[in-house]
Amino acid sequence: MVVGWTKHGDGKHLAPGEVVRPDERLTWPRMVGFGAQHVIAMFGATFVFPLVMGLDPNVAVMMSGVATIMFLLIVKGKVPSYLGTSASFVGGVFAIRAAAGGDVANADALVTGSILVAGFVLALAGLAIHFLGVQIIHRIFPPVVTGAVVMLIGFGLAFVVADVYWPQDHWVALVTMLVTFLVIVLFKGFIGRIGVLVGLVTGFVLSWVLDRTAGQITSVLPGANLRDAAGAACPAEGTYCVATAFPHDRVSFDAVADAPWFGLPSFHAPDFKTSAVLLVLPAVIALIAENIGHVKAVGEMTGTDVDPYVGRAVLADGVGTMVTSAVGGSPTTTYAENIGVMAATKVYSTAAYYIAGIIAILFGLCPKFGALIAATPGGVLGGVTVILYGMIGLLGAKIWIENRVNFADPVNMVPIGAGIILAIGPVQHLIGGDFTLEGIALGTIVVLGGYHLLRAIAGRAEEPAPVPEPTRSDPG
Repeated sequence: MVVGWTKHGDGKHLAPGEVVRPDERLTWPRMVGFGAQHVIAMFGATFVFPLVMGLDPNVAVMMSGVATIMFLLIVKGKVPSYLGTSASFVGGVFAIRAAAGGDVANADALVTGSILVAGFVLALAGLAIHFLGVQIIHRIFPPVVTGAVVMLIGFGLAFVVADVYWPQDHWVALVTMLVTFLVIVLFKGFIGRIGVLVGLVTGFVLSWVLDRTAGQITSVLPGANLRDAAGAACPAEGTYCVATAFPHDRVSFDAVADAPWFGLPSFHAPDFKTSAVLLVLPAVIALIAENIGHVKAVGEMTGTDVDPYVGRAVLADGVGTMVTSAVGGSPTTTYAENIGVMAATKVYSTAAYYIAGIIAILFGLCPKFGALIAATPGGVLGGVTVILYGMIGLLGAKIWIENRVNFADPVNMVPIGAGIILAIGPVQHLIGGDFTLEGIALGTIVVLGGYHLLRAIAGRAEEPAPVPEPTRSDPG
């Protein structure tokens, strides 16, 4: 069933042990409340990551609603999920912007064009999974490779925190990080799940207070204060043109005051360049793994067999990414945050997700709201992203642990270790002309190609069985 829901019981109460299935609903006022809760759950990451990637957060929020509704239609309402902004593309996006120099408009178009192509590849992977079975993906991307790609995507972004955000206001970054730590760990349930959002708001308010009590801060704003030796403005950073520190407010509301209350967000058309596309393609591997994991988690919670819909879910995410990036939006992925909301509430109704999608679209029609989000100080983003990037990296380790990957085997250890170091560097490798592979893209190629090459040389036709966990003779 795509749309249309039967009322669960009296529509008001859930008995102990009962759940609201995807094709059921409670009363509509209650469903609006659950839909709003899903919007809040996805909101932090869905607007933080566009900010990090230099994309319009208003477009991202609005198009996440469109992508979610499309997702539900493609999976025929069998997999309740929300499509929010994906973090997997951040490293590739930074590399594209670095190559584009100071040409922001061109960089924006190349970023969204590259993401659109990646969405197309993801959609093709979804079709392959649907017709060939999910095992085809497991053969190409076994857990040792998938975990490594997820890890290098997270840890490969460490330089963004160190070089871009943290130096803008290191004390605000530190406080934001610590507040986020405490909220996530000390508060259970809903507050804990939006700990990143709470930390970001706290850092924002702190920055505003410091502007009025401690005065301006002197730091580097990337791309906004490039000067040559004579002090003249430069279009791009280079040998004779460097970023310089200067006094400025941490928070500026000028753009908020100028923005209208109602109107369309700032859409823009994509552009395409092969070298830029190659920088974001590694993220497709992470998205495939992420989608499969999330769909299986939903299946376990709802007690239904969702394997026939895994391919549709990956296809739907690819289509959602293509549609959002076609108008200047962010890449999408299924959100674990919203799966957590379902686990807590036992309400798996897709009606809540349709409502959440509509609410997100309405948010996107308020440019003043988008301008407020875009005013988030860099130091605040530093405190938030250091946690987000680290958590992404450790998800790769979680994949290894859950699949008991054997790192005593050099076929696993050697290419994986090399690829992760290349990504973290980030190491640059000149291919020829002006085409360079670096960081996450280079690391992914080494991980995937090196692993399968070494397996072929070692003459292994099958993935070796996991090493059994050691037995303990004592409780200590």
